[in-house]
Amino acid sequence: MEQPKLEDPKLDFTEQEKTELTKPWQELSSLMEEGSSEQLQEFLAGISPSDTALAISRLKAEEQNRLVTLLGPEDAAEMLEDISEVQAADIIEELPPEQAAAILEELDSDHVVDLLGEMDEEDADAIIEQMAPEDAEEARQFLKYAPDTAGGLMISEYLDFRSSQSVKDVLDDFQNNREEYAYYDVQYLYITDEQGRLEGVLRMRDLLFPKRSTALGDLMIANPFKINVDASLEELENFFEDHDLFGVPVVDGEGRMLGVVMPEAVESAGQERSVKQFLGFSGIIGGEEFRSMPLLSRCGRRLSWLSLNIVLNIAAASVIALYTDTLAAAIALAVFLPMVSDMSGCSGNQAVAVSMRELSLGLVRPAELFWVLGKEAALGLINGLALGLILGGVAFLWKGNMFLGLVVGGALALNTLVAVSMGGLIPLVLKRLKLDPALVSSPLLTTVTDMCGFFFVLSFASLVLDKI
Repeated sequence: MEQPKLEDPKLDFTEQEKTELTKPWQELSSLMEEGSSEQLQEFLAGISPSDTALAISRLKAEEQNRLVTLLGPEDAAEMLEDISEVQAADIIEELPPEQAAAILEELDSDHVVDLLGEMDEEDADAIIEQMAPEDAEEARQFLKYAPDTAGGLMISEYLDFRSSQSVKDVLDDFQNNREEYAYYDVQYLYITDEQGRLEGVLRMRDLLFPKRSTALGDLMIANPFKINVDASLEELENFFEDHDLFGVPVVDGEGRMLGVVMPEAVESAGQERSVKQFLGFSGIIGGEEFRSMPLLSRCGRRLSWLSLNIVLNIAAASVIALYTDTLAAAIALAVFLPMVSDMSGCSGNQAVAVSMRELSLGLVRPAELFWVLGKEAALGLINGLALGLILGGVAFLWKGNMFLGLVVGGALALNTLVAVSMGGLIPLVLKRLKLDPALVSSPLLTTVTDMCGFFFVLSFASLVLDKI
């Protein structure tokens, strides 16, 4: 019996009732059992992209494969656009190379490269071998570029003509290839020479009023904006902030046009970068993680980070082991040890965040260590003294012991100076070493602040042990 559609105006369900009634993965499973590709297409077209992603993630691997097979290449490609690249790549990898290639050929070039980049090299090569020769060569070429560069973000679906061609030639070409061009995001026409070098750009509206015999060279904007294929994501972000354009042509070192970067692709890449940085700071390494992934794979990703952290924590705790006698003689110090390390860690993480942001915007270079050190040390000295006075005052009021206040206050002040200075420098050093600052900065800084904080408190206390 066919279920009623929730959008039926006769049915007035609350949002909670809709949630209880709507389990899209169950509906997908039911439709797959019936084997009707037409009903599957209608169902997926009628739900939101988020519901599509939810439904696909709850299906078993064999069900995902069957769904893709029932839909066919074109509809399967449309469905994969609604889910994350990691999940889409996992589904594609499980398919026979011929079937996977047929689906990828229905996607935009930039999406194809993104998916192939998420796969094992062997699987990606097997799929490329099954693609049409022209598409395969294009995929191999695009895979040479780093993902966060103009080459990695550009699309190859653009229209180029010669300056000697007329408006009539363009309109005739549009008519003859209307089915293919219908899937292009055409805002501009690009004028290139016989070697493919970019000469000019033509807005679509420029074709509306001139005579059909007018040559494109007379209408084009010569020497248009363009960007090099190796341009970084930061350069692209800055470009689109300064220029309100629908896209920018990408050229190689000799000026040959290779593709077009759309502002939406740059914005999406920026969001992905932010997500990866957040995951890195949170200890999720090796890419994105979803709970639909294999359990052992998820455990391995998390343990690789946690194992590093436990080693670093043991190193920090070893400092306390060296001063067990001091800690036993002045047990009040145990209350302040975590405060000193945690407060300094917070100050250090602020410095890390500023360095990471300035690196991403190009406002600081990895070689400018002394400049950053000077800026952060001045700030760390002032904030350290302020925080030290507060914590030292609390210690004095609690125990009525001036020396206890001096020990914990002085330790916090000095450790804040160290933490802020190190927090500003660590991302720059890691960047110079070609390591990911977002992934490594946090555990390194935590270890440094813990070890130094424990050392400062316990060593200062040892000097005045008989007075506290």
